[in-house]
Order: sequence, then structure tokens, then C-alpha cells
Amino acid sequence: MVRLAALAIGVLLSSATRAEGVLLPEGRFAPLFGLDKGQRSFAVAAFRLDRRLVTEAAFAAFLRSKPEWSSASVKPALADERYLSQEGGAAYAQAPQTRVSWFAAQAYCEWRGGRLPTTLEWEYAAAADEKVRDASTDAAFVKRILTWYGKPFRREDLLGSGSLANVYGVEQLHGLVWEWTLDFNGTFMTSDNRQDGDRVNALTCGNGATGSARREDYAAFMRYALRSSLSARSTLANLGFRCAYPATEERSP
Repeated sequence: MVRLAALAIGVLLSSATRAEGVLLPEGRFAPLFGLDKGQRSFAVAAFRLDRRLVTEAAFAAFLRSKPEWSSASVKPALADERYLSQEGGAAYAQAPQTRVSWFAAQAYCEWRGGRLPTTLEWEYAAAADEKVRDASTDAAFVKRILTWYGKPFRREDLLGSGSLANVYGVEQLHGLVWEWTLDFNGTFMTSDNRQDGDRVNALTCGNGATGSARREDYAAFMRYALRSSLSARSTLANLGFRCAYPATEERSP
């Protein structure tokens, strides 16, 4: 009887994990940048993604296990001076963890058995609205995101719920904070490269917008611009993260 009860509990826990973990199926997606001439999209392999952003409470558990990532112990090369400077206590326990560097976010995800999502994976997930897998060309959807981008950030906004669950069941991709990606600076340039020998003009100033896959998607352009402005030790009051995992893994956010 005890053994049967234990097995029943195990089944329930396994089911809960499956219910919480979000599986994004394989598909194809055209990111704002990166397509070669004549190329229409990239293949995206199936992967799992945290349903919600990593919270302050979840990150606090990580810090208890990995005290070397606390604000008092972290190495300066791995986080700037504002790292974890806005922990909000009990009131913000379920709010997204911000003021966290790329290094710390990736360490957390590795601790969870995952990694940060790639930019392609994040944009693939974020292109979905509540009904369709790719709403990136839907003017109403893009306008909704831009409306959020146009509002000044306030600390109390972190207590909100963010965007509704999209067609995959992923929440908070829009409406709360920007998010780290694994290859956040994949289009980063250290200078105006029209002065460099390779003269890759497609990523400079106005060409960055006019040479993109969807010139009308200014919201995506803003995300790429923000990511390219960061260094891996940067921390921002409105920059958080979530983790990704292999499709075969069962993880809860």
C-alpha cells in the first residue's frame, strides 16, 4: 500500500512537471537579421522553455546553493557594480529577477540543467500570440508590443503579469522586462564597421533596419539594438531571463 501511494505521488509529480514545462515544437522562423540573400527562414529544433521569467525567489535559491554568485562574492569581471542591487524582499519574491548579468543568468540555467535560449529560439517563441505561432507580421500584435516599449519603466511594473500565455503556453515574453539570450551580441559591432576592412554595411545605422527581414517590425529591431548595446557583465533594472532545455528534458519554470 505504501509503495502504491509512493508510486501515485511520483506519477502526480511527473505529470505536474510535464504540465509546467513548455515544449516548443520544431518549425521554421525568419529572424529580423541573419538570413542570406534568397533565404526565407531558419529551421528551429524543438526545445523546452521556462513558462515564466526566473523570479527573485528562484534566484535566491540558486544563491543559497551557489554563494559565489551573491553580490558580495561575485567577481567584478562577471557582473557590474549594480548587480542584484534591486532585490525587493518578500513583496517582489515572484517578480522577475533583474539586475543580473549574462554570466549569472547562464550559471543559473546551468544549475537548473539548461541554458539561456538562443536569440533565434527566443524570437521564435516571442513571435507567437495567443492564437498563431507566428504573428510577427500582424500589425495589431506588433503595435501592442510597441505600446509597452514606449512606456517608461517603473520598478512596480515588475509586480504585473506581463503578456498573456501565447499559443505554446509561454508567458511574460512581452510586457515586463527585456531578456538575456545565449548569443545576445551576435550582431554586435565594436565600431562603425564601414571604416573596417570587411565593410559589412548591412548592419550599420539605417541599413540595420532597411536590410532586415521585416522593416515594419520595429519592436524586434529595438530588441536587437538593446542586446547589441550590452556586455556580458551588464545589469539593468528591466533586464531578466528565462532558461531553455533540450526537448527531451522535463523542467518546471
